[in-house]
Amino acid sequence: MITERPRLLVVLDADSTLIRNEVIELLADEAGRGPEVTAATEAAMRGEVDFAASLRSRVRALEGVPVSAIERVIARVEPTPGVDRLIAAAHERGGIVAVVSGGFHEILDTVAPGLGVDRWRANRLSQRDGALTGQVDGEIVDAAGKARALRAWADEYGVPLARTIAIGDGANDLEMMGVAGLGLAFNAKPTVRAQADLVIGRVDLAEVIPLLPA
Repeated sequence: MITERPRLLVVLDADSTLIRNEVIELLADEAGRGPEVTAATEAAMRGEVDFAASLRSRVRALEGVPVSAIERVIARVEPTPGVDRLIAAAHERGGIVAVVSGGFHEILDTVAPGLGVDRWRANRLSQRDGALTGQVDGEIVDAAGKARALRAWADEYGVPLARTIAIGDGANDLEMMGVAGLGLAFNAKPTVRAQADLVIGRVDLAEVIPLLPA
């Protein structure tokens, strides 16, 4: 529940951070193109290719996947260890927990509230006649979009940027990590680990709890 006077803001990436999976890879499995999309996702997370262009290319591989497959993908999603403890601890300290993702609302609209997340923003998959079209609806949430979302939430709730934490694993998380008072590399690629304020070594989000502002 969002408190009346939030004292801190924690913003997480979704795929490989809030959850253990890369959702686009699970969706690609439904299209029989899992290995191809996995390789492209890895390159994007390492920062080797433009994220928005890469996402459009990977989403094209999903053309024709039945919308009903989304429920099967949601059933395969695994929350990251410690996520429940981190969210509970942030709330206990009067904080807001938000998620901004280069993934998809179609997954987060179920997963995020189930984990106690207060706000979330992601991309939307275009659908027609019960199937995915292979297109993204609207503006893509990229690195700049993630940074804008963190700033907007901080402004909306009156939380100073010094009392914000951004947690991510991929190159497209670096801008929001730079904006936040504390940028944490979690389950992260080498380029992200090298530029983060701190690196969380264990794949356990409870490790972040001691770093929450008092």
